[in-house]
This record gives sequence, structure tokens and C-alpha cells, in this order.
Amino acid sequence: MTHVLLVEDEPAIADTLIYALETDRFTVTHCLTGAAAIDYLKNQPVDFVILDVGLPDITGFEVCKKFREISQVPVLFLTARDGVIDRITGLEIGGDDYVTKPFSPREVSARVRAILRRSSILPSTATPQEIQGTCSSLRHDEKTMLFYCHEKKLDLTAHEYKLLLVLFQAQDRVFTRDQLLDKAWFDPGAVTDRTVDAHVKSLRAKMRQAREGAEDMIQTRRGIGYALVIG
Repeated sequence: MTHVLLVEDEPAIADTLIYALETDRFTVTHCLTGAAAIDYLKNQPVDFVILDVGLPDITGFEVCKKFREISQVPVLFLTARDGVIDRITGLEIGGDDYVTKPFSPREVSARVRAILRRSSILPSTATPQEIQGTCSSLRHDEKTMLFYCHEKKLDLTAHEYKLLLVLFQAQDRVFTRDQLLDKAWFDPGAVTDRTVDAHVKSLRAKMRQAREGAEDMIQTRRGIGYALVIG
């Protein structure tokens, strides 16, 4: 069963979420504080994290930063704040989705399932002949849903993966931000075009970690959008 770590300090909200998730056959571990969640994730693998932004000890954003130092587990933020800056901040630091309170517990469970479907990674069994979308500097393995930049695996969030896949499958084509939102986001109406910019920034940083200058493959077309150009 899929293991979900719920980090929420309000018992009433936590109880309704636990009930909805367990009804959908998830295993749930509940932590009341950010520190407890960080300690848990260091010692126990989980498949998904639902993370409240307004925790009593440290913010959910800070918790997510700590998570990203040790894991690429998908993260869904819960928050009472609906500001664009908060949404962008959460996505920039590695969050996969964002739900504003009040919300339906069933909707949260459905979003968890949708993100897990998009981000699921199967064991690598591909032979060189089975690998699709190969090029000298950026490679996509369809079977494992992984990208390799100069043969170094890129640890991508679900949205980063889908965004790069859209660009990769139509190299040299310029996509507007709205087109990328439509193709790479489960609910494009819930985010803004700045969300694309934030994810492109994160993708470039991860490609640069693989090799200096690799980030230049994602080119900005000022006033239009982005294109993936592989020399």
C-alpha cells in the first residue's frame, strides 16, 4: 500500500484527511510538527507527503527544503494562504501541488493519486536498444520515466518531469507559457504563468549541476516562451 506522510498540526483537519486517505487504501503516518516529519523521513521511506505550510515550529516551506536535501518524494502543500507568491515559493522549492484551505478531503486524496500517477518511477530494466529519445547531451528513458543529462540522472519533481518531456518531445519548438501550463499541469487554471518560470529555473539549476552550461539547452524566447534546443 502507498505510504503517505501527513504533516498537519490541526487535529480536526488531520482526522478528516486520514479518514479520506485510508478509505482510498493509503497507509498514513501523521506528524504534528515539521521537526518530527524531518526526523521521520530521514529514517523511514514514504511515497508521498502532504505538508501544511503553517506549522507551529517551522514553516512547511522550510520543511520541504529539508526534504529535498534527502528525498525527491512528491509533496502537496496545504495552506490557508492563497497568494500567488506563496504558490510560486512552494513550487520553486520543490513542491508538486498546492491546495488552499478550506478544501475537500476527497479532492486532496484525488490529487495525491494524480500526482503519484504522473511521478511513478518503475525499476530500470531498459537495455540500450530499448531506450528512447537518446541524444548526446540529454536522454529520456521512457520505461523508467527518467531524464539523464550528460549521463547523470536528473532528480525531477512530477511537474519538472512533465515540463521537460513536453519540451523534449518537440525540440526547437517554442512553447508559450500557457501552452506549457496546459500540457504539464493537472489543473492549469489553479496556477499562473510565473509557475512555468519557476519550474524552468529549477530545471536549469538541476541541469547545471549535471554539467556546467547544460542549462542553456532550455532557451528563453523573450516575450513568447521557451524552447529546448540541443546542439
